[in-house]
Amino acid sequence: MKTDFQFSNLLGTVFRSGTLTFTPDGTCLLSPVGNRVTVFDLVNNKSHTLPFAHRRNISRLALNPRGNLLLSVDEDGQAILTHVQRRISLYHFSFKGAVSALVFSPSGRHFAVALGRKIETWRTPSTPGEDEDGGLEFAPFVKHREYVAHHDTVQSIEWSSDSRFFLSASKDLTARVWSLDPEEGFTATTLGGHRQAVYGAWFSADQETIWTVSKDGALFQWGYLPPRNLPETDGDFDPEEHMRWRIAERHYFMQGQAHLTCAAFHPDTNLLVVGFSNGTFGLYELPDFNQIHNLSISQNDIDFVTINKTGEWLAFGASALGQLLVWEWQSESYILKQQGHFDSLNALTYSPSGDRIITCADDGKIKVWDVASGFCIVTFTEHTSGVTACEFAKRGNVLFTASLDGSVRAWDLIRYRNFRTFTAPSRLAFSSLAVDPSGEVVAAGSLDDANIHIWSVQTGQLLDQLSGHEAPVSSLAFAPNGGSLVSGSWDHTVRIWSVFARTQTSEPLQLQADVLCVAVRPDSKQIAVSTLDGQLTFWSLSEGTQEAGFDGRRDASGGRKLTDRRTAANVAGTKAFNCISYSADGSVVVAGGNSKNICLYDVSSGVLLHKYTVSVNLSLEGTQEFLNSRNLTEAGPGGLVDTTGEASDLEDRMDKSLPGAKRGDAAQRRTGPEVRVPGVAFAPTGRAFCAASTEGLLVYSLDATVAFDPFDLDIDITPETTLKTLQQKDYLKALVMAFRLNNPKLVTRVYRSTPPNDISLVVKDLPLVYLDRLLRHIAQQADGSPQLELNLLWLEALLKIHGRTLKQRQGEYAEVVRMVQRAVARIQKEIMTVAEGNEFMVDYLLAQPKTAETKRIELVPVTNGGDAVDGAAQSGDEAMGDEEEWIGLD
Repeated sequence: MKTDFQFSNLLGTVFRSGTLTFTPDGTCLLSPVGNRVTVFDLVNNKSHTLPFAHRRNISRLALNPRGNLLLSVDEDGQAILTHVQRRISLYHFSFKGAVSALVFSPSGRHFAVALGRKIETWRTPSTPGEDEDGGLEFAPFVKHREYVAHHDTVQSIEWSSDSRFFLSASKDLTARVWSLDPEEGFTATTLGGHRQAVYGAWFSADQETIWTVSKDGALFQWGYLPPRNLPETDGDFDPEEHMRWRIAERHYFMQGQAHLTCAAFHPDTNLLVVGFSNGTFGLYELPDFNQIHNLSISQNDIDFVTINKTGEWLAFGASALGQLLVWEWQSESYILKQQGHFDSLNALTYSPSGDRIITCADDGKIKVWDVASGFCIVTFTEHTSGVTACEFAKRGNVLFTASLDGSVRAWDLIRYRNFRTFTAPSRLAFSSLAVDPSGEVVAAGSLDDANIHIWSVQTGQLLDQLSGHEAPVSSLAFAPNGGSLVSGSWDHTVRIWSVFARTQTSEPLQLQADVLCVAVRPDSKQIAVSTLDGQLTFWSLSEGTQEAGFDGRRDASGGRKLTDRRTAANVAGTKAFNCISYSADGSVVVAGGNSKNICLYDVSSGVLLHKYTVSVNLSLEGTQEFLNSRNLTEAGPGGLVDTTGEASDLEDRMDKSLPGAKRGDAAQRRTGPEVRVPGVAFAPTGRAFCAASTEGLLVYSLDATVAFDPFDLDIDITPETTLKTLQQKDYLKALVMAFRLNNPKLVTRVYRSTPPNDISLVVKDLPLVYLDRLLRHIAQQADGSPQLELNLLWLEALLKIHGRTLKQRQGEYAEVVRMVQRAVARIQKEIMTVAEGNEFMVDYLLAQPKTAETKRIELVPVTNGGDAVDGAAQSGDEAMGDEEEWIGLD
């Protein structure tokens, strides 16, 4: 089995904090998710996460006008310049301070960055392929100029359309006009008059007007005007000398107690959108200040808003609940409406088909994620407390979840509804769950009780309470063949229950420490057990004997938290695996725990194949192996010292986390989120696995979607020589050459040109290295091409000749076999539908009354040379002459 899994995508999180930005064509939205960047394709309904990662949470994003360079900056001022289309990072750079604003000029030659009260302009680095000299530079970032005049943090920067000037808005109640290069007759201008911090300043499309907006909801319109009370003197007086930027109009948003949190302006359409702290936003048309919309989209602050280039779509981000919205204001419809879990994930599971991932979290929500698109397609909110476990029935689209609210619920994933709720006689907080493969029985365990509760899915009745454990049950798992239920407990035992036998006996397996997790191999012959002392042991399910075991404490050990008194190597809480999952063929297990590491082990040899680091984000606790002694102060670690009490703004000093709280909790301590992995699961195809972590839902896969992946490519193999070989009727050689070029159109041409009588000969001599590709191609052709019989002939020949190989190496071919199964099932369904329709048509025709006025109806048989006609009927006028009388269908 291949084990070179690579990071593929990040799901479960759509927006954390920072800024959003649209691509120049307006079809994609870039969103910061912790220390990574996710690209949402709004037209094709897909998303992907860029492979690079910062060392802190990202605070600012900027995209150049061409849309190929992305500059991302984290909270410490560390920047990464990325080529978006190629998904590679080009340069790393440090601005040596927190960045509060970042924007490229419209020409793309410069970008401006705000570092506190200072503004710097830099030249944009060149990228390979832009010009003849375009190559990687040794020192790509070159500072152009520096501007210092503000007295407080600069909050936004906006360029003029000609890239000669830019505006800055600051917390010092002013906005300023700057020039990129020294201009004759121009001096930097200060625009003062606001009573609170200025959040934004923009030029109009003709650059004759400036708009500024402040935190208290005041919008000022500035014009280049003479004084209002200009004295009337003789002709020597020149009013041009007294022209200044002056306030022409004042407007106010009037949002009561709510204050303005973000704003964006679109000069071409004169649209202004503002977001407020009460979760509402307003859309206004300037200069008349006409209100177009005023809607509430969140319960918390709207942190950032932006407008795409055409002015049609508005993107909003709210970090408190992790919400991301894209709204089309003209049609008043959502283009994108996503929200991640705002509490830590607890468990996850794959659907049997492998195209869905289900996650559950402490916020009481269950979310279903589409693997292909990366979007959440449905959210269930019926649970009233944290959801601790989720499990799929192997047959049917039924999902089961267990919760701390004392209920186990069954969900129909076709109609998206809760159709069963299972409860115990006494109120228990369920923490583990297992479902019989047939989907008829569900079992749950609790940390409040040592019994295992079993319910019937059909009736919802409690069937039995299995007693035998002497401590809380931590993990449950049904054998895939449905014969046994395996339970792990804190009493140092694993018990194997014969649930469906007449005498419900259990066989205990004794271990040396508390059992944290149990997993059953897909062939139902082996059990994997993780214990609190860091041991991974493997037991025979039928014999009840230990087959293998190894120590995973060193592999599971994670980083050091700020509050730890011991080093990372000596901390006890991270030295065990809390979750285990077998691969599809049972040869590999993946394990995770309360640390930053995910470990991939070979079962037979006990060798550590790979160790994956979940996150390098220093904003999370437990990602560092060693703490920096320079961060230690007299009051303790510097990361634990609360500095928000010195904030100048009142709402920054107050903690309103409790409803109705007027002041903060004096006893509250600020603690950062800890990196941990509460759940891992292998995909049914064996080509991917996912892990629930503090960062979100991490997907690791064997990426097979490479644009060009030549195999044994030779200089003589070209599309022209492949077509020439095809004309010579050497079909096998032409097929292999097309596969080596990895040209789908060429493979399809050879595939369709092969005569039906030669298909079995081609398949018989086909090298096994191309078997996976040919199966994948047939599955794709069966989904999209109308040549039904040709696809089935190829498939029949492959299964007859290579069926034994597919069975012996089922772990390697699991994904393509599932694709073929889905294609065949769809074809069968379509044929059955046509056959049933023909049957009803024939019954209808035979039931017609035999009257002389009725036109003769005759079934026309299908000839070998003609087109296929399913139940086609022709009228008598077409099949026979008018002079013949109707004689019935006897």
